Amino acid sequence: MRCTNTGKWILLLGGLAALPANADDRHYDAVIDQAQMLAEKAYQAPEERLPEVLQELSYDTYRQIRFAPDHAYWRDESPFNLQLFHSGFLFKAPVTLNIIDNDTVSPLPFSADDFQYDGDAKALLEQDLSGSGHAGFRLHYPLNSEEYADEFAVFLGASYFRLVGKDQVFGLSTRGLAINTASPEGEEFPAFREFWLYKPDANAEEIVLLALMDSPSLSGAYRFTLRPGEQTDAEVEAQLFARDDIAKLGVAPLTSMYTFGEASHERQDDFRPQVHDSDGLLMHTGADEWIWRPLSNPDAVRVSSFLDNDPSGFGLMQRERDFDRYLDMEAQYHRRPSQWVEPIAPWGAGRVELVEIPTEDETFDNIVAYWVADEPLEAGDTRKLHYHTYTLNDNPQELTLGRVVRTRHGGLWGLGQASEHNPQRQFIVDFEGGALEGIAPDAPVTLDISTQKGDVLIPQVTSLSDNAWRASFRIPASGEPSDLRLRLMLNGEPISETWNYVWYPDA
Repeated sequence: MRCTNTGKWILLLGGLAALPANADDRHYDAVIDQAQMLAEKAYQAPEERLPEVLQELSYDTYRQIRFAPDHAYWRDESPFNLQLFHSGFLFKAPVTLNIIDNDTVSPLPFSADDFQYDGDAKALLEQDLSGSGHAGFRLHYPLNSEEYADEFAVFLGASYFRLVGKDQVFGLSTRGLAINTASPEGEEFPAFREFWLYKPDANAEEIVLLALMDSPSLSGAYRFTLRPGEQTDAEVEAQLFARDDIAKLGVAPLTSMYTFGEASHERQDDFRPQVHDSDGLLMHTGADEWIWRPLSNPDAVRVSSFLDNDPSGFGLMQRERDFDRYLDMEAQYHRRPSQWVEPIAPWGAGRVELVEIPTEDETFDNIVAYWVADEPLEAGDTRKLHYHTYTLNDNPQELTLGRVVRTRHGGLWGLGQASEHNPQRQFIVDFEGGALEGIAPDAPVTLDISTQKGDVLIPQVTSLSDNAWRASFRIPASGEPSDLRLRLMLNGEPISETWNYVWYPDA
């Protein structure tokens, strides 16, 4: 998905020529009004009006066009600065950018002087590039030192945006919305058509921007408040207007990549032991249960639903933080962020949905997670959203239970039990930290384990150290998938998060 759906930007004519003054909400309200007016009209597909030479750019030539850092907007006026992406290659329909400064709205025009054209891209300077426009933008802020403004947010392609916090490198992506993901109707990719960025002042610690979304099924107005730091946070407010009935509206979608990891049954011929941007889906339910689902790279598209009511949060996590777990000096998977989504306004009844898509390598994002409300969004309906999404190096601070640190499974190899003679499968799940710290090795810790179908054989729980415990069990050979759940208990109370895993015997 990263490579095939990132070019869907479109140009909005007109814009906010005269926004009302004296209140930030008025700018947002004006975008809401514009979104509502769009939804009342038939959808118009974007016009790809770039100069032909830009539409035909190769990937390599496009990469030779870079924003000139000394042209960064606001760099001498604020700790934040703004840099732009050139249109071309996949980005054939520019997005409109505006700056709000002292309540005055001004369009940000394209200028070739803002960019460096290297290698084969130098030939573009001999062409008429008027009307080229911008594909998107990135924001910089001194995350890691006061002397350098690091890139911490990127808005580029459809409704995609990416965030990083201190000492992190870009990994998974966030989206404004996901529509009909993994559905028979085919996925629809809403796009941010226009942005308005409030110029930050000299002491700013956050930056606010507005966005207008449009799509065949709906339009919407967004307000993002971005707060870079140890955990870079985006507070997202949105109001949506439906043109048509929407079968599945994915809210706060996270898009990531999982090629192989410690529990993978098969893996590439690769020197690296693991390759992924995220290794699990973590959920905090409305009933205060923490659930951990390890990710997989399946043979066919798999969709898992986790029913809930007013969830406290969910996220795609990169729990493996040690370089030794990846051995990749270039991709630095150990520095990829986890990302958590936390509702501000309650979400009601619905489900967290996890989509896992087959991929042969790390080029493509193949993991998507989002919230789907039970209440449908039908033509003429409007819906408001308000939530946080923020980066993490560790787990959410509210998680005080023991956490899953290892999932392994395999055939029964050993003395007298070759796998072909004993088709049972052995699982081990290791938990560590949190509420497990200080529990004596001889404490009466028990295993709460279940499966929707079939049997669980020889369930055991064993102390590994002062703060780590192992759950182990077997499942018999079966042609049916096994949906497994387990957690550690002490004195009738959970002391670990719930491990949930689906074993597909034909995987």
